Amino acid sequence: MSMLRIAAEKARLTPPGQVTDDTSVLTLKNLALEPLLRWRDGRVLPGLFAAWRHEQGGRRWRFTLREGAAWHDGRAFAAEDVLAFVQAVLSARDMFGMPWSYGRYLAKARLSAPDARTVLVENPTPFADILDIFSEFYPCRLSPEGLPVLGTGAWRVEDYVAERRVVLARIGGPERIAFDAVPRAEDRLALLRAGGVDVAMNLERVSERLPFEPEFLWGRAVNTLSVMFYLNCTQGLFASPAARLAANLAVDRAALVEEVFHGLGVLAASVVSPLHLGARAAALAPIPHDPERAKRLLEGLQVEAPLLLRTPRTLPEKAPEISARVADSLGAIGLPCRVEVQPDRPEYAREVGRKQIGDLAIFDSSPHSTFRVINDKISAAAQGPWWQGHEDAELEPMILAANHAVEDAAREAGYARCLARLQANPPWLYLFHPIDVFGARPGTPPLALDSQGVLRLTP
Repeated sequence: MSMLRIAAEKARLTPPGQVTDDTSVLTLKNLALEPLLRWRDGRVLPGLFAAWRHEQGGRRWRFTLREGAAWHDGRAFAAEDVLAFVQAVLSARDMFGMPWSYGRYLAKARLSAPDARTVLVENPTPFADILDIFSEFYPCRLSPEGLPVLGTGAWRVEDYVAERRVVLARIGGPERIAFDAVPRAEDRLALLRAGGVDVAMNLERVSERLPFEPEFLWGRAVNTLSVMFYLNCTQGLFASPAARLAANLAVDRAALVEEVFHGLGVLAASVVSPLHLGARAAALAPIPHDPERAKRLLEGLQVEAPLLLRTPRTLPEKAPEISARVADSLGAIGLPCRVEVQPDRPEYAREVGRKQIGDLAIFDSSPHSTFRVINDKISAAAQGPWWQGHEDAELEPMILAANHAVEDAAREAGYARCLARLQANPPWLYLFHPIDVFGARPGTPPLALDSQGVLRLTP
């Protein structure tokens, strides 16, 4: 190929220290940069770290950089670069101006570089979840012009106009890829149909049902993101476990996915997707739609109507439409809702972080790490930034055991027990996991989507 033309929602790379779950940005990062470790359906694979081992029962982890790793300006990549990047993350703020959770995870850990190719992580307790954390870190450096474009990946940034276009060139080869920012999914689809681009990403976001025309190539993949509602477990109706289960029984998730998202979603069964660590072992079916059982569970509970349901206008996609349907479903079991819309999405996230969710608030849970989801959002012992008051004396020992497990099988089993308990005593109203879609013109190189929504060139 001479130039592969891709229409993406965004065309940018984030500065050092900023972590993202945006699929457009992650696609670029996986080409121009490299993660310290690669994540694949709950497991980690080599990235910039070619090998790792644990010592002292998982309290010390030794990571070895791949031989020959180098920045695109020719400078050798060294262990000290890892330490500098991690420190940048720990001192940065997320897109909503809130501190990253990584500082809390690494609060007691000591990172060092005994030589140029080795990074040591030492922690007072077993710390296998460092693998999940490192899979989210993509080291990069600023160019002399101050642009976040220097990486170690198989493609280097040849041209960069933030929010407009990024052109990549394969290291040692003639191939080029042009990412053009086309914010509206309908416009991306129109460009594909008109021959203006070879590939259009995130077509699941078009407003109408995709016809999946046979003259194009289509790719689909379940995303690990969870679309859900936080339930106020501290006060009000949803402090009752029975009421939280009733809310889950009230909503017809299958109808919601079919009618609002044209079938492009997989029903949620617990706090993480079927691709997260622990989900396969738990083998949970989604909570069924059973409004009559929901009504029985509410008998004897005091309801101060109406419930306050909060929503932004976007993120997750079609948040107001989802919220309207959930409000109708809750009303049908005797829980009328007043819907409050917050137009300022960053402020909405900050409000959720401050526990200002009313009785329930729609949100999306993006970490691909089961450890991160449970420790940021579920554990009463951790009381992370997104915890909404859920307390379960039976669950907490399960979380501790899973967090301290070191071997893969033990971690899988430990998190499976947590996920099963979180279905039996749900802290959230579980909805679905989106299916991402791309379209491509015939003759493009082989492409595939992974479960983080990253578009990959396949051999």
